[in-house]
Amino acid sequence: MFSNFAFGIFEESIDKYHIEDRVDQPFENPYPTDDIAHLLYRKNWIDTVQWHYEDLIRDPQIDPDAALELKRKIDASNQQRTDLVEYIDSYFLEKYKRVSIADGAQINTESPAWAIDRLSILALKIYHMREEAERADASGAHREACRSKLQVLLEQRQDLSTAIDQLLEDISKGVKYMKVYKQMKMYNDDELNPVLRGKRK
Repeated sequence: MFSNFAFGIFEESIDKYHIEDRVDQPFENPYPTDDIAHLLYRKNWIDTVQWHYEDLIRDPQIDPDAALELKRKIDASNQQRTDLVEYIDSYFLEKYKRVSIADGAQINTESPAWAIDRLSILALKIYHMREEAERADASGAHREACRSKLQVLLEQRQDLSTAIDQLLEDISKGVKYMKVYKQMKMYNDDELNPVLRGKRK
């Protein structure tokens, strides 16, 4: 099933990141550029780095200049994340482009790649919740609460994985079809963001 394949790639990326556990570490993609695994690995690496950006920016003692620089990095990361989702959807559009769409076929509320985006974030939640559930310096009550939350996340993984695989199967049979809208984010665009546009005058 595609969801298990993707989740395995996400776990590989997360484990690799945490060997050094640094947001500024060099990135190397172990998969060839023409492999969907390449996009999945890159997507999760972006998510993993951003996860730790979000931890850093919540430091109450953070220097304001450092916080501003970090906010810029988070903005850039969000744009990269959106770009990767669109690349992954392009892969599915190409894969299923010859499928005959059945009469009465329905469009899904989200594209396959945006569901896979949620699976990538869920892989990070599971990793870090498991880490908290096993943290030796935490109280027993903390570990127990995190174990309970981990079980919910694992159930959520099962449900989301089932939904992703069912969606892809339905698309492959033509009973559902893809229609992808580009995100058209406006805040990074010099022409669409009035603040950036004003700076050019």
